[in-house]
Amino acid sequence: MFRRFEWMIAWRYLRARRSEGGISVMTWISLIGIALAVFALIATLAVRSGFRFEFVDTIIGANPHVQVLNYGEVLPNGQPTRTIAEFDAVAERVAAIPGVLRAAPVIEGQVMASATGRNAGVQVVGIRAEDLGRIPRIADPEESQGSIDAFDEGIAIGSGVARSLGVGAGDTIRLISPDGVRTAFGTSPRVKAYPVTFVFQVGRFDIDSTRVYMPFDEAQIYFNRAGVADAVQVAVADPETVDDFATDLIAAGGEGTYLWTWQNASGAFLRALQMEDNIMFVILSILVLIATLNITSGLVMLVKNKGRDIGILRTMGLTQGTILRVFFICGASIGVFGTVIGVVLGCLFAIYIDPIFNAVNALAGGGVWDPSVRYISALPARLELGDVLTAVALSLTLSFVVTIFPARRAARMNPVEALRYE
Repeated sequence: MFRRFEWMIAWRYLRARRSEGGISVMTWISLIGIALAVFALIATLAVRSGFRFEFVDTIIGANPHVQVLNYGEVLPNGQPTRTIAEFDAVAERVAAIPGVLRAAPVIEGQVMASATGRNAGVQVVGIRAEDLGRIPRIADPEESQGSIDAFDEGIAIGSGVARSLGVGAGDTIRLISPDGVRTAFGTSPRVKAYPVTFVFQVGRFDIDSTRVYMPFDEAQIYFNRAGVADAVQVAVADPETVDDFATDLIAAGGEGTYLWTWQNASGAFLRALQMEDNIMFVILSILVLIATLNITSGLVMLVKNKGRDIGILRTMGLTQGTILRVFFICGASIGVFGTVIGVVLGCLFAIYIDPIFNAVNALAGGGVWDPSVRYISALPARLELGDVLTAVALSLTLSFVVTIFPARRAARMNPVEALRYE
């Protein structure tokens, strides 16, 4: 499609000095602008993908993908107990559903934790040791103290809870529940001390700062749930398709069953994240468009400066198509080289984001990233082939499109007019 001499002429025009009628300065400005725009687009897409992946992974890695709940028996006052009596049978039926990885009965409650003169509100989850060891973010946390193998001898707490109370593995904390011992004079608060055998950090602030795990049998006693469970927590192979399991899960749970998925619990966060992603992509696409428009201005100047050359080439027998291809090569080459440089810079940024971010944090004096606001412990980046290809396709498409107008203008130049005053 492009002949060798066309590439030779285009390259000569691109590297010509301004005194020779070239536009070397504009060429560099255009190239740098496209490179920076593509770099910014890839870096943003990588952080966007990493943020969503990390955000979702911390949710589904430390929380159930879906909870099977039941209204239970109806009390004399007309209120349901919301407990599951045959929880082991329900968990067994749920675990037999194709695509379900695990099903674990749990007890849940909110209590006050106290130690070293400090207090903190915590969410207690009663779970069996073998089921706790199958929760990915708990079994393989970012940081930990103590041993998960000693879970049956005490309780496991989040790193944020440990910091709030000033305790660590081996220390003892007291759990205070307002719904405690029932006596003839009413219900008195239940206070019990437990040793901390395991401290975990999953990387999600609202979990690390509130979550406490207690052995299942002990939780039944502590929360007055003898012989029942509050829910059956379920993990599936593909959390994004959790809604497809609804019919089977309800059938396995029996009459009075209802479900609560991770998407129900975090739907607002995911929708806000998706909206922000779309807006950022549009804004950065406009930035790439502005950068590629520099090619147009540069080529218009080049066509004006090379008017005499175009006239001579036309009188030598070059067709309009040849002239169009020469100047198209000029503009497209700038777009291609700028895109390649931008892709390299963007990929390097995504790969080495941790040392880059640490350097920025050090220069800013620390505190740039607040996990209590952003819910994850570090700035993530995830380089995906689809994002890179999207950035490349957008940049190259815009570069080729904006090149067509000045190239057509050069091809349609009248050689007589171009050489009239020469």
